[in-house]
Amino acid sequence: WFLPSKDELNEMYLNIGQGSPLGNIGGFASNWYWNSYEDPNVPQTIAWIQLFLSGAPGNVTKDATAFVRAVRAF
Repeated sequence: WFLPSKDELNEMYLNIGQGSPLGNIGGFASNWYWNSYEDPNVPQTIAWIQLFLSGAPGNVTKDATAFVRAVRAF
């Protein structure tokens, strides 16, 4: 199990989340979700997140609260 990359999380939003033409079949909350991406151009205290209400990306300090949707490889 692992946190998805920012691109994988966006694909989840588009295919099974609120951005899906089928609706939110993944049962995502309309909240911010963590991903595993770390931008080398920002301080190490900053992490990237995505809002599943609109699909908007954002960044916050790593001590912020957000939801997690872990994924696994087969």
